[in-house]
Amino acid sequence: MTLPQAASAAPVSEPAPPDDTHRAPDSLICPARHIFDTAAVTAAIDRDAADGTPVRQAAVAHLRDALAAGREAIATAFAARPFAAREAVSSYSYLTDRVVALVFELATTRLHANPTPTEGEHLSVFAVGGYGRAEMAPFSDVDLLFVSPWKLTPWAESVIESMLYIFWDLHLKVGHSSRTVKECLRLGRDDYTIRTALLEHRFLGGDAALDTDLSEKLWSDLFEGTGSDYVEAKLAEREQRHRKQGGQRYIVEPNVKEGKGGLRDLQTLFWIAKYVNHVQDAADLVDKGLFTQDEFDECIEAENFLLAVRCHLHLIAGRAMDQLTFDMQIEVAERMGFVDKGGRRGVEHFMQAYFRHATTVGELTRIFLSALEADHVRKAPRLKSILRRPPRTRKGFRRLQNRLAFDSDSRIFDDPLYILRIFEEALRTGLFIHPDALRQIAANLRLIDDPVRRDPDAARIFFDLLLKYGNPERGLRRMNEIGVLGAYLPEFERIVAMMQFNMYHHFTVDEHIIQCVSTLSQIEREELVEELPIASRILKNGVDRKVMYIALLLHDIGKGMTEDHSVVGARIARKVCPRLGMKQADTDTVEWLVRYHLLMSDMAQKRDLADPRTIRDFAKAVRTTKRLDLLTVLTVCDIRGVGPGTWNNWKAQLLRTLYSETAHALENGLEALNRETRGAEARRQLREALSDWDRATVKRETKRHYPPYWQGMDTVAHVTFAHMLRGLGNGDIRIDLTPDEDRDATRVCFAMVDHPGIFSRLAGALALVGANVVDARTYTTKDGFATAVFWVQDIEGSPYDEDRLPRLRSMIERTLHGEVVASEALESRDKMKKRERPFRVPTSITFDNDGSEIYTIIEVDTRDRAGLLYDLTRTLANANISISSAVIATYGAQVVDSFYVKDMFGLKIHSAQKRQSLEKKLREAIDKGAERARR
Repeated sequence: MTLPQAASAAPVSEPAPPDDTHRAPDSLICPARHIFDTAAVTAAIDRDAADGTPVRQAAVAHLRDALAAGREAIATAFAARPFAAREAVSSYSYLTDRVVALVFELATTRLHANPTPTEGEHLSVFAVGGYGRAEMAPFSDVDLLFVSPWKLTPWAESVIESMLYIFWDLHLKVGHSSRTVKECLRLGRDDYTIRTALLEHRFLGGDAALDTDLSEKLWSDLFEGTGSDYVEAKLAEREQRHRKQGGQRYIVEPNVKEGKGGLRDLQTLFWIAKYVNHVQDAADLVDKGLFTQDEFDECIEAENFLLAVRCHLHLIAGRAMDQLTFDMQIEVAERMGFVDKGGRRGVEHFMQAYFRHATTVGELTRIFLSALEADHVRKAPRLKSILRRPPRTRKGFRRLQNRLAFDSDSRIFDDPLYILRIFEEALRTGLFIHPDALRQIAANLRLIDDPVRRDPDAARIFFDLLLKYGNPERGLRRMNEIGVLGAYLPEFERIVAMMQFNMYHHFTVDEHIIQCVSTLSQIEREELVEELPIASRILKNGVDRKVMYIALLLHDIGKGMTEDHSVVGARIARKVCPRLGMKQADTDTVEWLVRYHLLMSDMAQKRDLADPRTIRDFAKAVRTTKRLDLLTVLTVCDIRGVGPGTWNNWKAQLLRTLYSETAHALENGLEALNRETRGAEARRQLREALSDWDRATVKRETKRHYPPYWQGMDTVAHVTFAHMLRGLGNGDIRIDLTPDEDRDATRVCFAMVDHPGIFSRLAGALALVGANVVDARTYTTKDGFATAVFWVQDIEGSPYDEDRLPRLRSMIERTLHGEVVASEALESRDKMKKRERPFRVPTSITFDNDGSEIYTIIEVDTRDRAGLLYDLTRTLANANISISSAVIATYGAQVVDSFYVKDMFGLKIHSAQKRQSLEKKLREAIDKGAERARR
């Protein structure tokens, strides 16, 4: 817990006793003389002054050197002891104290000497804010409060002005205010931020009587009797801050200071404790019964870790920096000694430790606030229920402060199943669980042993939690945070707070799973019928809910191992399901769903759904409509659980198409999937759409295209191309840009004379305008014209606004007419952002001659960047490879580009030597482009 610390940051005059003796380090992180030698700096200033150098100029010169040397000494010592956070922040505070003290002395005795001050010419300087707690990171603000008995005199104004000029010359970021004691009280009454700053004031120097007067009047005239108001204000401020930071503890780029479970939450606890209980030393909270000694030790450990992270962040950035961005995570993890092991990167181990400490902060906050409720300092929560009468609790439980508690301290020792029952009872009644009960549970998790895990009653309670009350995510999240979920399902404990270091997943693995369960319950409550019509219909028609929920709960449980997590997860499911009392048939289904939980999303996003072989292969894999239904719901929940913005109409459309085509095939037989049937239907629909054309022209249009054209696009696109091709000359290039709302993309159609490398030219033109290609098709007519269609999104992953389409068209036309050379223009634009550079995405290139009847599928899995598609397609064109379609699936920094291709003779690429040569060229293009993008 953040505590004021004066032992290693002594006041300038009349030292006060340390506020936090149990936390005061035996020493600074390095000897005090290495941090700041006051005598040596003063002597150097005196020598320069004696030689005629102005005092202020001499002071700035020597203080600047002393500051740099002190910071270097602290940073070097901290690098050697990267977890010595308390010593580090105390040392930075000590360094700042020495500078402020010396500047104050120079201003009052040398720059503005006043040997006989009047009664009004007294001045004191105080540290406030983080500086007042003697808790300074390397680039923390220096917050100062100047206090005078009455209105500032000209002498005091001159002193303050001279001090500030020196601080600014030293490039210190100083926040300052000048007030009388009465002004402090008046402003503190109206502004809780000012009141908190005054709560943490620490006397640095000047008139000690002002320190005494300020302290006494703050407690007697401002703080006393206002504890309840202060608590509510700080908690409201905390909730607002959490919302601003995303409202989640497990976001993958957390703010160490302001985020949920961060340092500010700990500081809020201490502010409240000090305000309400007059606590100067946080250890007193143990004596007051607010925390147990174990809880307090966890608090100290969490604070030390978070402080260490913040200090390393500042040192790496060379400035104040509290956002733990991806690029910073790598460097902080390395500084703190986290290394790769067990198939996971050091940064992932580091972030798991971070999130576990953040969870600890949350639990301590909950315990502390409940204690305030018991003392009637904070309002107890109102029960959010539609019931007129408060629900009755079942045997073994009672209501305490409008929360759910055990009816006796020995309840869980008499029957450990009550540990699970209380979470079920909380869902049934709508009550929050009392922190005293949570503390008892957390201290006795060992009671959940193998006999309990295999107890049929335990399994019944667990399934009731999932299936009976309509909001299982609430129970799972509380069970997870307190450690019960990991105790009951030991396989789950390993993934608690586990981060996946990529730009795709927004949450830790455990939170992602809970988000997936939440989505499933939302669908069941019919809250997403318009967004998810197929999944909603499947659940309404009925599925095995027990299988569905357990499959979701286990689908990513194999993450973090060297082996494929789907394979590991299936193995774990085979053990867990029988332990939960599930039948063999249900166990087999759950195991299959976990093993193949990525199959549908991969097929939908990485394969051409217009190719009958794609549907046929997927249908053979799922085999039954029951499995198709279950896998569809799981896939939808999995994608939506990744994070905000991941699910969109494009993915929805792909999944709906795959589902409906596969369901049709399973019901009517796989032989129904053939090009001829699809082509005939597509031509019939085009004839209907062009009913106002003369029959000869329509016949010519339906005859000029090869079979793949008819199944690759819908009738709307066929009509568009019919109009574009009508009267098209050899030198013409026609472009049609149309928003495709059903796919969250802009459809870009091209019609022109066919020539080698046309796909690459089009990809280059789109890359130059910053368009992100998500799907593409290109076809050649029998009379030598190319018809290509690309679906593109802007940098935000959205369709282009109508007003941006003219500029988009203009740039594309300039590129296609040779006015802009894509390869040259992309040199300066294909750059990787700094925060994206740490991601490792190994390149994988595969050739598949079985996934399509007439094409070879080249799948390139690698690091995404703006010019990648252009580089890959240009390489293929130079190798005389013809591209029919490209399917692009992006997962944060990773992209999977699947190309349906033929060789120069219109055949699949069967030659192993040809494939090896092509793979080498593609890898060279990827490596060369990546090197360029990192410059």
